[in-house]
Amino acid sequence: MKRFLFLGLLLLPLMLSASPPYALFVSHFENVLGTSLEFKVAANSEETAALAETQALAEIDRLEHILSGYASDSEFSQWARTNKFWIYVSSDLFEVLRLFDFWKQQTGGAIDPAAEAVSRLWKKSALEQRLPTAQERAIAVTEVHQTHWTLDERYQTAIHLSATPLMTNTFVKSYIIRKVAEKVMALPGVESVVVNIGGDILASGARTEIVAISNPFADAENDAPLATVEIRNKAIATSGNYRRGFSIQGKWYSHIVDPRTAFPVREVVSATVVAPNATDAGALATAFNVLHPEESKKLAATLPGVEYLIVGKDGRQYASPGWEALLVKKEPASPAAAPFGKTKAQGWSQNYELLVTLELSQFEGRFRRPFVAVWVENSKKQTVRTLALWYDRPRWLPDLKSWYHKNFTGYTNGKGADISSISSATRPPGKYTLKWDGKDDLGKPVEAGMYTIYIEAAREHGTYQMMSKEIECVKTPKKMDISGNVEVASAALEFRKKPKAKNG
Repeated sequence: MKRFLFLGLLLLPLMLSASPPYALFVSHFENVLGTSLEFKVAANSEETAALAETQALAEIDRLEHILSGYASDSEFSQWARTNKFWIYVSSDLFEVLRLFDFWKQQTGGAIDPAAEAVSRLWKKSALEQRLPTAQERAIAVTEVHQTHWTLDERYQTAIHLSATPLMTNTFVKSYIIRKVAEKVMALPGVESVVVNIGGDILASGARTEIVAISNPFADAENDAPLATVEIRNKAIATSGNYRRGFSIQGKWYSHIVDPRTAFPVREVVSATVVAPNATDAGALATAFNVLHPEESKKLAATLPGVEYLIVGKDGRQYASPGWEALLVKKEPASPAAAPFGKTKAQGWSQNYELLVTLELSQFEGRFRRPFVAVWVENSKKQTVRTLALWYDRPRWLPDLKSWYHKNFTGYTNGKGADISSISSATRPPGKYTLKWDGKDDLGKPVEAGMYTIYIEAAREHGTYQMMSKEIECVKTPKKMDISGNVEVASAALEFRKKPKAKNG
């Protein structure tokens, strides 16, 4: 039986139409295109939802076998090993090569598949712990500026002309998302679909999707978002330097490189783009990291329906004129009360936070994410905060038996699961970071002292695992590891001073 988060839509007492009842089904997978997949489909039955999921996964596999720059047996990789003779290519590969030509011209070279030559130079330099020389960078720029292929639309053929390494990952993920959504929406009984691969999202059909945008300066899974937007029949993509890059002599360099200069980007730390087309959103999110914000503004003005939010390294935000119209309006927050009977000196210092990192065990190929609960208990064994609750279908929640027994009624309080999406820079599959700011589930500050972090994992018809660690949360930074198990390979706790906030 497929696992889904089943969120039944309430049937109104007075229904004025005879439209079929649709329900939302959600599933999560790890190790999909090198990251995570969240798949949501509103369908008229669980059987239809299962078929939609099967077809979505099959389409991802099909396109990965064509477009991957990492798999040596993909169509793209095999074509890239040819030199100076015309090859008939599939319609998908031809379209992606054509899109690269288009976006290279539109962005003045900020998008270029040959940026891989620059990336390899910086990866090599990171291994050697030295900066690339001016001569090495000049050689890389020369390699980039060659003509790498020519296309012939009459015969759907492509000729590979250079020896420069090429990579298609700039917007191929977004292209695949678009094709998956088209495939699923063609099925009878499907009302809408949301495909989220590594933070690049397409919402197609009747559903309006709420999307939280990760803050590049505070990007834990449960951190407050930079902004929250609504999209419908649109795509959103985020690219940034805060999850991947190179460390050289103690300094961090972005994995996003400017192919025109052979330097990693420095001025922009995150760019989010909303567009009618998924490939446009994906390409522009990368380009807007490379271009100056003024250049991005001019380019976006020529593209109907494109909105953006760019964040500079100093925290300054640059938004398009129509960005505000996408925002979900915030409700005024109630002031949190201080713990009753506690003096300020006994409270949790607002300058500290607890970081919880965990890595799910990796399995061969694609795999379903297990149900996971992460929560905090005080010295009296009372739950003060649930940091994460990941599950698909409510009937399986009791499998998280410790969390469920202690916390289900109080935590949910009659509410359904939070099913909004997150748009962020791509993270590796199965790797998650959570934060605890020293407040309980009601937003009230707790006192400093000893706390226990619990990480519970369960798999449908599979294993059950529990891990925990006690840590003293006072004004002394400390790190602790938690031994892994078959579901959670590793976990760690870090009580630390909060990084300095950037003001937008």
